[in-house]
Amino acid sequence: MAKSSSLADKSPPRTPKKRKAKKNIDPSPSPRKSPKKSVPKKVIYASDIEQISPQNKWIDLQVPPQELRPSATLTTGQSFSWMVVMDSITDQSASSAWGRHNETMWIAPIGNQIITIKETPSTTMYRVVHGDEENITPFLVDYFQLETPLDPLYSKWSERDERLAKIANVIPGVRIIRQDPVECLFSFICSSNNNIPRITKMLSSFRSTYGTKILNLPVRHFEDGELSEPLNDQEMEIFSFPTLDQLQGATEQELRDMGLGYRADYIVKTRDLLMEFGGKEFLMDLRSKDAETVQEELIKFRGIGRKVADCVALFSLDQTEAIPVDVHVQRIASRDYDPTLSQAKSLTPTIYKRVGDLFRDRFDYAGWTHSLLFVAELPSFRDVLPVDIVEQMDAFKEEEIQRKAKEKAAKEARKALSPKKK
Repeated sequence: MAKSSSLADKSPPRTPKKRKAKKNIDPSPSPRKSPKKSVPKKVIYASDIEQISPQNKWIDLQVPPQELRPSATLTTGQSFSWMVVMDSITDQSASSAWGRHNETMWIAPIGNQIITIKETPSTTMYRVVHGDEENITPFLVDYFQLETPLDPLYSKWSERDERLAKIANVIPGVRIIRQDPVECLFSFICSSNNNIPRITKMLSSFRSTYGTKILNLPVRHFEDGELSEPLNDQEMEIFSFPTLDQLQGATEQELRDMGLGYRADYIVKTRDLLMEFGGKEFLMDLRSKDAETVQEELIKFRGIGRKVADCVALFSLDQTEAIPVDVHVQRIASRDYDPTLSQAKSLTPTIYKRVGDLFRDRFDYAGWTHSLLFVAELPSFRDVLPVDIVEQMDAFKEEEIQRKAKEKAAKEARKALSPKKK
């Protein structure tokens, strides 16, 4: 929310300058500027994707909604690879950075393959758009961690938290995916102090510069509720995520030129240290370590603090109790579990641990629980929540605004009363 100044301009009013008369003024009225046109949104459309490798059929993962809903799992900010596939012309107004709560199709490059996921009312299906179909089912079972039954976890969480029970009832199937740890590590270095569109753009440049080209995908323009024909001259190039070997030649200047800014230094130094430690195998070995060891090892890398380390630990290293804490998660914890947290001036290491422990002390698989609650906070899921939950969220938000306004006013009052320095 943009800050507005509460201090009046105390400088004396300026005397307006007299304007010189313009010569040869055209008496006819100047034409009004036409309103700015909205930029058409580039979309991937389902029927276009169906024409790629049509011999590859949809395969049923045979997983019920209570065990997996990609519409909720792929909207938690775990991965920046999945793109929404538009399958009908619908209102996009409730869309978040990841899409809407009722999206049904996604596509992503996973390794050197391109896979489409489709959510149906009763199950989840997949189709290989590019690559070998062999062993994809076992891979996706591992990727979505389907060997861990989710419904019993939902039941346990609901017993511990009445509010969560209401959320669990309307947002089923939120899972933690098990990503490639190298991709996860570098992706979340790019995510710090950033927003989803910029992260996605950065990682797209990262892939296209150092990864391997896999395929061109057709795209269309979607604007004002209308869909164009396929834009054959504007196909979307899809690249694999670069391996450590492919990143060996990357320089800080190249990465800065790609728009990574100060993160370029983090990428280069993390790459070098990771290769010194043993590369991908070092990260894979962390899957069998305890949470504290994983955290301490990850923060050795340049640009990785506690939150990014917990993201990597949770989303790729099997650390089910890792809680990535930011100000949004702190607000959830303050509202639902410990109101005194609202008095914390900043997210210190002590507060960070305290917030995480509030989840860990209540729930098994606390990192998974945290993701369910995070999804519920997204604007695109607002319409599915019970009315009392939405009212509670709105009331807390208003209280936060008023509290901050009072704190600001008190700070300004103290500043006004304090003696001025000569």
